[in-house]
Amino acid sequence: LHTFHIFAIRTKDRSSLASYLKGEGIQTSVRYPVPMHLQPALEYLQYHEGDFPQAEAWARENLSLPMYPELTQEQVEYVCDKIEGWVRTR
Repeated sequence: LHTFHIFAIRTKDRSSLASYLKGEGIQTSVRYPVPMHLQPALEYLQYHEGDFPQAEAWARENLSLPMYPELTQEQVEYVCDKIEGWVRTR
């Protein structure tokens, strides 16, 4: 997902990757942890967990990486290298 202010990836082991990246000095965040159909404001639509499995999977698996105008090419490569290293240990 890329919206010019969020660069998010998917991983089934989000907490492990986030913890690893934090240890490497890379801040991450989780955006939109609750899918739209499960938001309290939309309860009146009477959707339930399981109604939109892809949206629910995204909510469980998304991890936002650093994304801001001042991010240097060197920093981008550092983040990529650390993620690649984490993946290789799996």
